[in-house]
Amino acid sequence: MAKLFAIGLAPTLICVFYMYIRDKYEKEPIRLLVLGLLYGLLITAPIIHFENFVTIFIPNGGVLMEAFYNSYAVASFAEELMKWLVLFFLVWMSPEFNERVDGIVYAVFVSLGFAGTENILYVFNPTMGGIETALSRAVFSVPGHALFGVAMGYYLALARYEPHKRGLWLFMSFFMPFLLHGTYDFILLSNMPYLMVVFVAFVAYLWISGFRKIRTHLAKSPFKRSRATNG
Repeated sequence: MAKLFAIGLAPTLICVFYMYIRDKYEKEPIRLLVLGLLYGLLITAPIIHFENFVTIFIPNGGVLMEAFYNSYAVASFAEELMKWLVLFFLVWMSPEFNERVDGIVYAVFVSLGFAGTENILYVFNPTMGGIETALSRAVFSVPGHALFGVAMGYYLALARYEPHKRGLWLFMSFFMPFLLHGTYDFILLSNMPYLMVVFVAFVAYLWISGFRKIRTHLAKSPFKRSRATNG
């Protein structure tokens, strides 16, 4: 039991540590980061209730229609909307949101708070849990949530620092992780073997795009310039 719990929690801790060290110019206060994780954990319950409710309305249109509905209308919509709301109210007005990469850092922490809780629930599920589930989700699901969070935080930061396009960037800060998450789930739920080739390419895109977004915002950090001056 303890070993299974450790395996279920490990990917979240690894991603949290990685995101913390990537924020290399001006660290965020631990209190806010912990709050991000905690709020991400707490939204798990309302998300589950919402998903259970909207599952009632799954259309009768075959496997692909059900996969599409479950991926976008159920999982992606509920999870990304709740994460976005928590992120916005946690940091939008905070003075600690003082560089672009902060949007990504906080979004990833909120996402990982949810992902870690979801992962534990899956790993200990009596019908679909176990070591194999823990290992597969460690490689795909938890990092996936972190990468959706990167997209969310990237565009939220643009909304904060490019006010002339604020409406567009705020919309994109929800829509892009919603689209990425829904597409990720749809490929898996569609149950079509040939789509696994697409899935591998899609996951590669998520990683490459995610790292690029982090580097882009880090490069525009005002603390990078001040550190160079002081150094």
